[in-house]
Amino acid sequence: MADLKEFSENIVQNLERVIVGKSQALELVVIGLLCQGHLLIEDVPGVGKTMLARSLAKSLDCAFNRIQFTPDMLPSDVTGVSIFNQQKQKFEFRAGPIIGQIILADEVNRATPKTQAALLEAMEEKQVTVDGVTHALPKPFMVLATQNPIEYEGTFPLPEAQLDRFLLRIRMGYPSASEEMKVLGSQQLKHPIEALKAVVKSKELLSAIEAVRKIHVSTAVQKYIVDLVGKTRQNNDVYLGASPRGSLALFRAGQARAAIHGRDHVLPDDVKALAVSVLGHRLIVSPAARLRELSSDRIVQEILASIPVPGGDYQSLDAKAKGKS
Repeated sequence: MADLKEFSENIVQNLERVIVGKSQALELVVIGLLCQGHLLIEDVPGVGKTMLARSLAKSLDCAFNRIQFTPDMLPSDVTGVSIFNQQKQKFEFRAGPIIGQIILADEVNRATPKTQAALLEAMEEKQVTVDGVTHALPKPFMVLATQNPIEYEGTFPLPEAQLDRFLLRIRMGYPSASEEMKVLGSQQLKHPIEALKAVVKSKELLSAIEAVRKIHVSTAVQKYIVDLVGKTRQNNDVYLGASPRGSLALFRAGQARAAIHGRDHVLPDDVKALAVSVLGHRLIVSPAARLRELSSDRIVQEILASIPVPGGDYQSLDAKAKGKS
């Protein structure tokens, strides 16, 4: 696990050359990367959402494409289109920007629902289908979507089916005064991203992704995850709770967090640290709770406080049980 910890630290340290004072957000980005999950970066303008995505792409030896979503975009602008070649007398596929490895979907909520739906197959099945022909996406594949939660005019809220496909929702937040001073100083002559170099090769990333899958998750921790997600479906303040995809996302994210902290097993603390980021955007708050200005994040925090943390040896308890059988 020391290799995975060092691998993650190299990426975070490289990102910190551009993104100042956001170590928690950067850790979530690396967790998403190791899980091969997609990220929804949601915050007000000017706090570094797009710059975070660009910095991650430059830190990896991966193909990077940017999609600037607008209301007049068509699904074919995302997935690609088949064009008839008169010389060869056949149709040829012209790949859209979604066919890449690290994809920045900038201001994704400005596109119409029809165009947003073009992302669904790519995000879940790692493929796109155009004119009945399926095209596999390269590995690794990751979508980083940004949206402004304040400005609603001219936007189309993401449907629940699409929100559920994002592994994590990340919020950047404003920097402190000292961090903002550091930002001003670092960009006096040129932007730090111009000097950013790749620190990880694609093969190393794919190996790390495979290694994370082997992180041990004890039966007690798995039950803790299931109980937590189950409570979201029974809460009176929640109209629609998290799906089994939410349970699996918390399971995978817990494995990645354990790995980057140098452990070969997941602790309940990993689950608690990730619960809001993994589950918050998957819940639909009831109208009554919305009137009380109760957010989905707050509901997840209350559920966490209500469920007792399991005890036991999370590293070897299951192994001993298997040995006895």
